[in-house]
Amino acid sequence: MASTACFLHHHALAASSATARNSRTPSAVSTRSLVVKASQKHDVAVSDEAAVSRRLALTVLIGGAAVVSKVSPADAAYGEAANVFGKPKTNTDFLPYNGEGFKLSIPSKWNPSKEVEFPGQVLRYEDNFDQSSNVTVSITSTDKKSITDYGSPEEFLQKVNYLLGKQAYFGQTDAEGGFDSGVVASANILEASAPVIGDKQYYFLSVLTRTADGDEGGKHQLITATVKDGKLYICKAQAGDKRWFKGARKFVENTASSFSVA
Repeated sequence: MASTACFLHHHALAASSATARNSRTPSAVSTRSLVVKASQKHDVAVSDEAAVSRRLALTVLIGGAAVVSKVSPADAAYGEAANVFGKPKTNTDFLPYNGEGFKLSIPSKWNPSKEVEFPGQVLRYEDNFDQSSNVTVSITSTDKKSITDYGSPEEFLQKVNYLLGKQAYFGQTDAEGGFDSGVVASANILEASAPVIGDKQYYFLSVLTRTADGDEGGKHQLITATVKDGKLYICKAQAGDKRWFKGARKFVENTASSFSVA
């Protein structure tokens, strides 16, 4: 009996211990579940806050970029395709020149010259590398009230033909190249017009002169003239024919067309 009781008592104690352990187990699991769930909720909250912060930061950066890249209407209208967000490029090929009663643009690589070619000459600039590319301005007194008082542009050119250079040789010659007998130079008017700039009438002539020696293949001479306050203003820009087609045309044409009286 004693041994049986002892066995039962031991069994009861074991069962009691097992029951106690079993009764404690759900509490531990529940606690761990709560901790895990709380941790998960905390992580989600932190993750959401980080996402919101990143969105806010991105919004601020985009807004800042929009402010920085804002372009003024003038720059956008005149900016070049590759320079839309920068300052408009300035034209460095020409420099403005304001003379006594006139103004024009002169190629930036041309230098002033002291050589005097024509009566009343007040300005002469020439190409650094080629003296035949140059511009002159002359001012002389006149009794004309307007440039049209000289007649047509072609008739005006006849009265100031010294601008084209005079024939240095006189005598009998039969030069080749289409020149008449005894003539070693020729001038052909390529263009003649009478534009009105502001309220002032101008004459413009484009003349190609050639000489028998074939120097430069001829010369392109552009003449702009007008009358103001009893004075005849003449601007003549020129370049050799060979250089004309190698880039000089742009400089000569822009210089001649930029001339005007103040």
